[in-house]
Amino acid sequence: MLTQTLFQGKLSKTEDLFIPFIEAGDPSPEVTIELALKLQEAGADILELGIPYSDPLADGPTIQRAAKRALDNGMSLKQAIELIPTMREKGLTIPVVVFTYYNPVLRIGEETFFELLEEHGAEGVLIPDLPYEESESVRELALKHEIEYISLVAPNSEARIQKIASEARGFLYCVSTLGVTGGENQLSSEVTHFIEKVKKHSPVPVAVGFGISTNDDVRMIREHADGVIIGSKIIRLVEAEVENLKDEHKREAALDRFYNNVRELVE
Repeated sequence: MLTQTLFQGKLSKTEDLFIPFIEAGDPSPEVTIELALKLQEAGADILELGIPYSDPLADGPTIQRAAKRALDNGMSLKQAIELIPTMREKGLTIPVVVFTYYNPVLRIGEETFFELLEEHGAEGVLIPDLPYEESESVRELALKHEIEYISLVAPNSEARIQKIASEARGFLYCVSTLGVTGGENQLSSEVTHFIEKVKKHSPVPVAVGFGISTNDDVRMIREHADGVIIGSKIIRLVEAEVENLKDEHKREAALDRFYNNVRELVE
């Protein structure tokens, strides 16, 4: 019998997963903690906690703006990871996956990075700009420290889908743009074929992210995948309230509006 990982122990289900992304330190460390709790209250099953980076290759302008706001506030890799225990103290029970580019990991050192993750209670890590073929040392360290290394697979990974999917841990991040056919609310056959192929080889839940911004998008993805990952849209909801979130007198109402908007998105 396989031993349950720390990540699996905090994951309450393996289907119909809602996986939101927020940027650590945007608009402040304190608000990041409150946003995490509101997302859990709104039904989040896993939290992706982004580490702000000055040159985010895989991110669009929305997340780049969030990273800049966080960096302007002095947020660092270490400070971001240190938010996790406070989130736990305040009631966060879902798994936390740290989303970071490789350069900050390289600067701090891979071993030190995983020691920090383990010490502060992160359950997973995702490094979007580290090719799978170059990730062996990182994956070994993740295993050693009981951190799930989350892999990404994209349609252009055709020749590697089986290998990446079959060795996936935690959940598999399926990068896919939404293709709508004939104006109908359904995914293109190419996208659904891709998701089905990935699911066939993956021993863990397959979650789809990239470009998901409406309730219709969420419903379409749920018909084919085990989970939906929402990043830019969540950040836009934060951005819409950013001045109110920074004001202690207006924060509670702003958090309530954020919660209601998230519920409308994923219900």
